[in-house]
Amino acid sequence: MVDLSRFSNTDFHHGRNFIIRMIWILVSIIFFQTSIPYPSKLKSFLLNLFGANVGQGLVIRNRVNIKQPWHLNLGNCVWIGESVWIDNLVNVTIGNNVCISQGAMLLTGNHDYKSPTFDLITGEIRIEDGVWIGAKCIVGPNVKCSTHSVLTAGSAAFKDLESFGIYQGNPSVKIRQRQIVEKSL
Repeated sequence: MVDLSRFSNTDFHHGRNFIIRMIWILVSIIFFQTSIPYPSKLKSFLLNLFGANVGQGLVIRNRVNIKQPWHLNLGNCVWIGESVWIDNLVNVTIGNNVCISQGAMLLTGNHDYKSPTFDLITGEIRIEDGVWIGAKCIVGPNVKCSTHSVLTAGSAAFKDLESFGIYQGNPSVKIRQRQIVEKSL
């Protein structure tokens, strides 16, 4: 039987000491989790200050929750929509020209439901160049979204997405190939 009173998280290391984590929580509440539209350049500066690797051209909207910026790597021209939650207990790497739409959740943690102590399980997330994670999507631990794949609105990815694949549903399944067509003027 599950006995949550025996749960222990003592072997998990957050990557920074308690004081830095508490300062980040305050900064996050004031500048990221608020509805106040602070400029993306300020948010980019703050993320870098706390150990994230942030490329050029970050666009980050309001009410974004980033658990641990020191476990975050963002490429160039990344768009992060309103109310995105990056629950990065371990590394989350997001490539260039990636769109994470509003309300999406990137979850690097889970629990071992087979264990009576409900042990914590973590796994990195890698989102490659040109990927679009639709609104209200979930990307789980140990998932790689390969180049230019799409996870459609409301879908959940718990397995890797193939390059240029369009995925839908919970759990997501590949429904077709993505075609990118250059428009002439």
